[in-house]
Amino acid sequence: MRDRLILLPGWGLGISPLEPLAAALRGLDEHLRVEVEPMPVLESAQLGDWLDELDANLPDNAWLGGWSLGGMLASELAARRGDRCCGLVTLASNPSFVSREDWPTAMPNATFEAFISGFAEAPHSTFKRFALLCSQGAADPRAMAQLLLGAAPKAQPAPLLAGLELLGQLDVRPALQAFNGPQLHLFAGTDGLVPVAAAEALLALLPDVEVGLIEQACHAFLLEAPHELAAAIQAFLHELDDD
Repeated sequence: MRDRLILLPGWGLGISPLEPLAAALRGLDEHLRVEVEPMPVLESAQLGDWLDELDANLPDNAWLGGWSLGGMLASELAARRGDRCCGLVTLASNPSFVSREDWPTAMPNATFEAFISGFAEAPHSTFKRFALLCSQGAADPRAMAQLLLGAAPKAQPAPLLAGLELLGQLDVRPALQAFNGPQLHLFAGTDGLVPVAAAEALLALLPDVEVGLIEQACHAFLLEAPHELAAAIQAFLHELDDD
């Protein structure tokens, strides 16, 4: 079903940040079915467990997409499903969230490890800091962080910690290379969590995919520029329909 797009949220903040984008997409195309699905609630940091859960619960033969960690999981699920996935859309989603020797355009490993330790010791204050990092580069970062925190679901620390551990392990480059369907990857120009250089690095890795940049936007650009994002996604989908 080329007219169905499933969107997965990022770590910890629930489905609310994706709702403005979903509404904007529906407004542009009444035939496009956009569904925002929650993340699995698991205490496992094993990728296979997360993919099994998603594969069992998400409809087949749809477009898969997601924000940040959600985009990484959508990438892995797209590669697993192959022809059962129409295409992939990722939003502010680095193929590897944590830097590696062959992928330096990401968060330094020491910074990420300190964040995990901080969350294990003081989940509430660390989560607040995370919302501020998502909002870094926004026109009004504090207001954006409050918006994110206010809509976040009340989650237990154990599944959140498992999600963080998974985020640190994931390297979805092989999945992106393996998936033969159409791909659109959108990045934010003032993102405090995903360096903008990741967009260029991804295009160098996969020259045949579409990579776009929303220049004046933070990691939470779903809330900051939903109509701009929707227009970019809509243009990509229509271009494919015209081919």
